[in-house]
Amino acid sequence: MLKWAIIFAIIALFAGALGFSRIQGIAATIAKVLFVIFLILFILAVLALVGIFHAL
Repeated sequence: MLKWAIIFAIIALFAGALGFSRIQGIAATIAKVLFVIFLILFILAVLALVGIFHAL
């Protein structure tokens, strides 16, 4: 998930540098959404691991 967020962020940077503002905006939005999903899943995984190790 994080890999795809980085890829879309790079696409947004290149598109912005080349003047493709619509493509840049779409790619940046996708990168933001993927990054937020990654953060949510990461926090849930950390909480699950803490819960598992706390039970031991």
